[in-house]
Amino acid sequence: METSRLKELIELMDRNQLEELEVVDGDQRIRLRKRPELVREVVSMNPLQAPTGSVVPAPAEAPAMDAAAAFDPAKAIQSPMVGTFYRSSGPDAEPFVEVGDQVQEGQVLCIVEAMKVMNEVKADRTGVVESVLLDDGNPVEFGQPLFLFS
Repeated sequence: METSRLKELIELMDRNQLEELEVVDGDQRIRLRKRPELVREVVSMNPLQAPTGSVVPAPAEAPAMDAAAAFDPAKAIQSPMVGTFYRSSGPDAEPFVEVGDQVQEGQVLCIVEAMKVMNEVKADRTGVVESVLLDDGNPVEFGQPLFLFS
């Protein structure tokens, strides 16, 4: 494959915020994957912050954060795209994984449906499913944690 074609594919990935791209052209096959960021920071906005920049003190008892908001990026499997989350291949099928399951790298964890296309989300590492963070049919955003591994 020519260098100019590779550059075009990399630019395509950047423009569309793709983490991975696989292209098959006849007997040629190329797979491009971005390195996952080592450190991702979850920023929580204080709804009590005044527009002038002064901060109003928070109430004594702050509401508890849910598991998705306080996830550890090193333990999370995140959505590669915006779509709808499904734990199984169909309404009557068993979920791909359950809490406590030992998972191998490359194993299908769930499906994210985007624009009528069912996209398999696979484990990027070996581990044990600690928690499933969404229910079937929930909308999911790019980078949103789907599973936590221990």
